Amino acid sequence: MVTTARAAGLRDYPALVDELGGDGAAMLGRFGITVAAVTDDAAIIPAEAIGWALEVAATELNCPDFGLRLATRQDMDVLGPLAIAVANAATVGDALEFASRFLFVHNGGISIGLIDDPQGQSGIIGLEYRDTASATGFAQGAGLSAGTIHKALRQVAGDDYGLLSIHLPHPPVAPESTYTEYFGAPVVFDAPYVVFRIPADMAARPIANTNQTLRTISVDYLTRNYSELDHTMSARVRVAIEQLITSGKPDIATVARMLIMHERTLQRALAAEGTTFNDVLDGTRRDTVYRLLRETDLPMSQITALAGLREQSALTRVVRRWFGVTPQQIRNSARAEHGSSAGVRVQPVSRD
Repeated sequence: MVTTARAAGLRDYPALVDELGGDGAAMLGRFGITVAAVTDDAAIIPAEAIGWALEVAATELNCPDFGLRLATRQDMDVLGPLAIAVANAATVGDALEFASRFLFVHNGGISIGLIDDPQGQSGIIGLEYRDTASATGFAQGAGLSAGTIHKALRQVAGDDYGLLSIHLPHPPVAPESTYTEYFGAPVVFDAPYVVFRIPADMAARPIANTNQTLRTISVDYLTRNYSELDHTMSARVRVAIEQLITSGKPDIATVARMLIMHERTLQRALAAEGTTFNDVLDGTRRDTVYRLLRETDLPMSQITALAGLREQSALTRVVRRWFGVTPQQIRNSARAEHGSSAGVRVQPVSRD
């Protein structure tokens, strides 16, 4: 499946390439992108094409900070109606919550959410940005995204919004001073994802000079015109749990904080989809355990811990409930299949 994105994310790309001595229109054309597309709010292109267009420009124009330079030139309005909704939210937290719901409108492969501080400092949280394209090593894309988020935070929370440090998912491709000067804070490189370390109370800050009418119009437009069928609350909760289940505490309070919403709001949204947090957690834990049993040689005690269970006997009980067999039988079945011999065929137990 090809991940798509709005071409507007490259709006100032042609002009920047031209200024650096290249041919912006021709360079875009190499990736099947037209100048008309990047000026069209409705134009959609493959997200990977954006990543390659940025990387090639940085390399061929000998401009290792190309992504950051492009972020400097662009305003939040490249996000279209989402930018209006975010800029006119009541608080920074409201803006982040709405961005987390509808950021897929801009790019189907990206997400944003709050996490615990990566450095464990009290009173600090992380604003984490993920991009499925990051696995291909698009450092310029990460720079453009991080730079754009930084500008957006300055717009809604004030120029000095309290950034303590930023984590970037690549080694420095430009001098480190370039990054620290741009963000005005220390930079940690080779991190798993982009993370802004910010004060925990920043979410409660009011946004000045908002227009409720504009926000209402933009929210209504996005809600009516963009389907969230593939971004249901249960799907978003599952993604959050998957991030936590083997390395943190996947309770509802932590997940709600990651999704930038109140627990009761989260519970109501799941209820509207006919499920509960415990049901989603149970299903995610079931699939994680099944994968660990079949695809790894980890001891049962370690799988028990990774699944967030207290005792190995608890692992045996839940596996019997889920699949009707023991954990060892699932592992033996996988080994038999890999050895091309018959094994126990395991199917989830019906809850009906």
